[in-house]
Amino acid sequence: MSLTLGRGDGGETVVTAPGYVLAVDGSRAVLRSRPEHDAEGRDGAGDGRPVVLDLTLLASVHRRDVPDETLLAAPGVEPIGVPEVARVTGGDGDVDAVTVTLDLPTAAWRRKTLHLEARADAVHVRVVVEGDGWITDVTLGGGHVVGRNGSCGELRSPATFASVFSPAVAEPVRVVRPASVPAALGILGDALPGRLHGVFSPPPLAFAFSPDPAPDAPTATPDGSWLGAEVVVDVADAGFTRVLYEPLDGGWWLRLAYEGHTRVRGTWSSPTLRLRPARSVWEVVDDLRAVTSTGSAGSPVAGAPTAPDAPEWWAAPILCGWGSQCARAARDAEAPAADTAVTSVATAPDLARQDLYDAWLARAREHGIVPGTIVVDDRWQAEYGACTVDAEKWPDLRGWIRRRHEDGQRVLLWFKAWDPEGVPARECVLGPDGTPVSVDPSNPDYLARLARIVTDLLSPDGLDADGFKVDFTQRAPSGVSLVTLGDGRDDGGVWGVAALHELLTTLHRAAHRAKPDALVVTHALDPRFADVTDMVRLNDVLERDELGRAVPVVEQLRFRARVARAAHSGRLVDTDQWPMPSRAEWRSYVEEQWRLGVPALYYVEAMDRSDELLDDADLALVADTWRRYGRLRAGGRSGERG
Repeated sequence: MSLTLGRGDGGETVVTAPGYVLAVDGSRAVLRSRPEHDAEGRDGAGDGRPVVLDLTLLASVHRRDVPDETLLAAPGVEPIGVPEVARVTGGDGDVDAVTVTLDLPTAAWRRKTLHLEARADAVHVRVVVEGDGWITDVTLGGGHVVGRNGSCGELRSPATFASVFSPAVAEPVRVVRPASVPAALGILGDALPGRLHGVFSPPPLAFAFSPDPAPDAPTATPDGSWLGAEVVVDVADAGFTRVLYEPLDGGWWLRLAYEGHTRVRGTWSSPTLRLRPARSVWEVVDDLRAVTSTGSAGSPVAGAPTAPDAPEWWAAPILCGWGSQCARAARDAEAPAADTAVTSVATAPDLARQDLYDAWLARAREHGIVPGTIVVDDRWQAEYGACTVDAEKWPDLRGWIRRRHEDGQRVLLWFKAWDPEGVPARECVLGPDGTPVSVDPSNPDYLARLARIVTDLLSPDGLDADGFKVDFTQRAPSGVSLVTLGDGRDDGGVWGVAALHELLTTLHRAAHRAKPDALVVTHALDPRFADVTDMVRLNDVLERDELGRAVPVVEQLRFRARVARAAHSGRLVDTDQWPMPSRAEWRSYVEEQWRLGVPALYYVEAMDRSDELLDDADLALVADTWRRYGRLRAGGRSGERG
């Protein structure tokens, strides 16, 4: 499919593609989708109003030492000039692409150029700088400027759309939000206010814009006219911790947080913002997976291979002890009220004990529930980072794993990413006072240590476990003041998303060297993490929407499972099961899990949030749904329908 290039009535450059029309005039580009066509140009496939994106052709690449302020007009400096427009033609003479380049004068770099490329299916935008410096933040769709007549500060693109889709799981729960509400995609987060967006870390790095208002239902994703805004970059070059959609007073831009740990020496190009009309948000996520698998120009991109052939045992139902640990801790917390001599209360991690896991497995078996995989959760370790076994809680973990194997079961160990406990400070990211903040994937000594740890835990000569449930990938180091081994290298080493991928690459490779059928479960949902993820997990359940209304568990996790299937096509889904607000919600989810992916049971005695006991009928429901799941698997289907 070719493009046509012409001039508008006002002299602007007009590019017409099968799914959109783009008009470029000075430092402004207006992209209007053509909903009467789909992305492949077939007539009559679209519906609804067009998406109109009014894009300001500005960008900033800030340095640690110098802010990047585009000089719109200043003594001795030329204002932004006229964009250079060029055709890219194929062998048949058709126009395959139209390129637009615009120099942006700045004191921060020897040269800064905004590049826009219109292709038949999408528009690509990036900024290129030349010089020497450490990048803190990059903005696309706007930037910081110094201009005449007081036109200084931040200039954003106009928010000409009504709502924004974010594939990140966040609270308040709202997957399509008004255009005035910020959103973040990345590897930072926890349960504190302003940080509840790390459930997937990273989620698919793509937003989508719609001309229609956000729906009332918190997890609704209506079809219609959408414009995907995908971040296209090789995972090794993804040195940012977050991609932030930052609206303000009717404007918006995307900001990539590099935090001063990526160095430019010579020429550096930002990730590409790929803008593509779509008929649904799922088409946007599908497209991101396709682009990160083949590259924006058709070349291979690291981090997104095809789905592997999964060993049969990977699909077996899972029993994870975390929910039962939490339920026991909740009940124990009430006991001291009747006994003033008790001075301490066990926390949930204190209850990751061999005797309790034996009791929970026995209770499950009494009710016909026999998991194929058992997850030993937080914390079986004496030290998180070193992964040394707590011998008081697990006096014979190797023997316990052997007995599980004798029963035909497999064992996954819970792995806490980033934690420096037990790791030498010289192998860690350090705070400004020299205190270890996290392990350092820039450091080859740490990566070698991690490989040895994994080998000891999985090899037949070690514990002989069968894989890992990876958690806390959202606790990545973050901060300009932090110090890594990479800061002393010319290239700055690895940081952000790239550093997490490096860490998981080491873990995944070592796991499969130690045990070829090892299973590594992560909640890294971006498709660039497909090469380090054997199974994706849906992770912790959230609670409420922006009005304080409870959002049903099933509704939340159906949405997450759909994100997982779109981002990691063909991979199994660990449905997780914690926390549950009530026994009734838990039962509803038990009835749904086998339709979404691999069933996972977290509770066998009681609920932790509602303090309700589980009776024979509750456990019979689990056994029944597991039997239905088994019949589904035996019938040759994936267990990931819906």
